[in-house]
Formats: sequence, structure tokens, C-alpha cells
Amino acid sequence: MTKITFKGNPVTLSGTPPSVGESAPEFHVHKNPGEAIALSNAAGKRVLLTTAPSVDTGICAAQLRTFEARLAEAGDDADFELWFVTRDLPFALDRFAEQAGISHVKTLSDYKDRTLGEAFGLVIDELGLLARTVFVIDKDGTVLYRELVPEIATEPDYDDAWAIVTGD
Repeated sequence: MTKITFKGNPVTLSGTPPSVGESAPEFHVHKNPGEAIALSNAAGKRVLLTTAPSVDTGICAAQLRTFEARLAEAGDDADFELWFVTRDLPFALDRFAEQAGISHVKTLSDYKDRTLGEAFGLVIDELGLLARTVFVIDKDGTVLYRELVPEIATEPDYDDAWAIVTGD
């Protein structure tokens, strides 16, 4: 079991997230209750996959807004998809995205089938929420970058992930 902290208190992850060089496990998440999107749907594209506990917290909202701003700035030059996944209901993610002007990042939910959290070992046992992470997954499904943020109440390292996914 992997240990991380939440406001300084140790919490446990349900498994071990995939490491750089490993194949990313297949999963599906939801844009809405009836529309599942699988990692295999992005075959042939790189994916910057970022997870967070809940968009209704300040750090998670900042994480989404930061990635949105970077993706908006990249514009048509971005040759990858950016997926922000929580266990919030799709309706809450849509509401937040509309209010915050999020239009470039795909906001997706692992609430229904919970396959992302389980496959990637990202479920915080004590909370039932996803850990804060950033992965870059190559076109062939190989993990190119992994950041498991050790303290949930802090933001990820945007620059490192961005450099990998954009090739800068």
C-alpha cells in the first residue's frame, strides 16, 4: 500500500499507481451518467491525465484552472487530450466547468463504475476519493510521467508534466 498525507495525516491508497515505463491500465470514466469514455478511446493520442479528490475544494479547483489556462494557451498546437478526473458527479463537474469557463479540459467522473481509481490504485481508503496525481500517457498507452502528490492539500508540479506532454 502506498502512503500519502492529507493535511499532514497519513492516508492509504488502495494500490500502487503505475510507474513510468509501464502500460497504463484500461479504465472508463463518465462525461455524463450515460456516456462512458475509455482510455482506449484516446488511442493514437497522448493523454495528460490528472486526478483530484473534489473540484469543490480550492486546491482541486486551482489544479483544473491551471491546466485549463495552459491548454487554452497552447490552442490548436496541443496534440494531446487533457482529462481531469474526480469522483464528483458529472453534474457537479459540468456546473463548475460552466461557471469557471473550462472549455478545453475534459472534466470526467469516476463516480459510477470506479474503474480508474481501482485500476490505478488511486482510491484513498479513508476517504473513498481519488488521490491528487498527474500522469502523461503516450499514444501507445505507456506511462511517460507520474506524479503522485505526497500531500493531498498541495498542488501538483505543473511544469514537469507540461514539459513531458508538450515536448518542451
